[in-house]
Amino acid sequence: MEDLRKHFPALESCIYLNTASNGVIPKPVIEWRRQHDLDLMNHASVFRDKHKLHIEQIRQKVADFFDASPDEIALVPNVSFAINTVLEGLPKGQKVLLLKDDYPSINWPVETRDFDVCYAEIDENLEKNIEAAVAKHKPDVFMFSIVQWLSGIKIDFEFLKGLKDKHPNLLLIADGTQYLGTENFSFADNAIDVLGASAYKWLTAGYGNGFIMVKESARERIFPKTIGFNSAEKFESLATETTFMKHFEPGHQDTLNYGSLEQAMLFQEKLGNDNIYQKIASLSAKAKGHFTEMGLLKNDTLLREKHSSIFNLKGDRELFKKLQEYDIICSPRGGGIRVSFHYYNTEEEIDKLIGVLSRCV
Repeated sequence: MEDLRKHFPALESCIYLNTASNGVIPKPVIEWRRQHDLDLMNHASVFRDKHKLHIEQIRQKVADFFDASPDEIALVPNVSFAINTVLEGLPKGQKVLLLKDDYPSINWPVETRDFDVCYAEIDENLEKNIEAAVAKHKPDVFMFSIVQWLSGIKIDFEFLKGLKDKHPNLLLIADGTQYLGTENFSFADNAIDVLGASAYKWLTAGYGNGFIMVKESARERIFPKTIGFNSAEKFESLATETTFMKHFEPGHQDTLNYGSLEQAMLFQEKLGNDNIYQKIASLSAKAKGHFTEMGLLKNDTLLREKHSSIFNLKGDRELFKKLQEYDIICSPRGGGIRVSFHYYNTEEEIDKLIGVLSRCV
């Protein structure tokens, strides 16, 4: 798979360990985008006449990629838009369980609305903390990130299934932005009721595109108010005829950005999804082993059996500056240094990172 790096020019000048901030877009996606804009420039409305068919094609690709029905999927500019649309459709005064210090686009939209909010702690006992909070507060909704942006802690899907079995009326709403694109995922087989994601990180599709998936069983609990002319099936349609998922697509849909998502998925499929996911898991395991030996991980990561490919290393601003001097691209987050590994990274890059850390720590 090493030859794949030719598709990522950004990797030539640095060790890029910052996919948790921004995934690197592959060349084939950029080449497709260039041709798309040339077609729009040269053919204008004639080119756009085909946009609805293309949007449905993209929707089908997302459905196939995540084992969902196309009827469960809306294409959205980002997950923040989708989450706010969902929350606007929930009855006021509901009790919502959040994770303390979860991503702001998860917590802020809840905290600034008329909901009764309660929290569970994010640490090595994440699932036990959630279970205790559900038993104590009896929330109507649990909203969370699958993978935590600061620490890389990943929630246990089997735990979610058990939680849903015990509390079938608990609505599970999740953000998959830091997760989807790192391992096989089936929306059909998962306990999550509503799942959204922006695609500029692990799906390497650039900005301005994402999606939300909502199961049929959850729709009797959510009443989205967002609407626009694109929500209509045809020119003669009435506003009242708008289907549930089309409330998430109120305006003209951008085939450039959503098409980029489709192209990024096609690129990953060409490389082989299983190959990609195995490589991510292998890189993550190797990195965790080294970080553990060097005492760079906190207990919230050390004491968990399964983890994502995002790590928060013990280190200050001085260490971060040193890493920058060695052209290692990462991010200061949560009082530490966040590094993340994707399929375009290599074991040699991990070795170089460890070498630099050994000299600097």
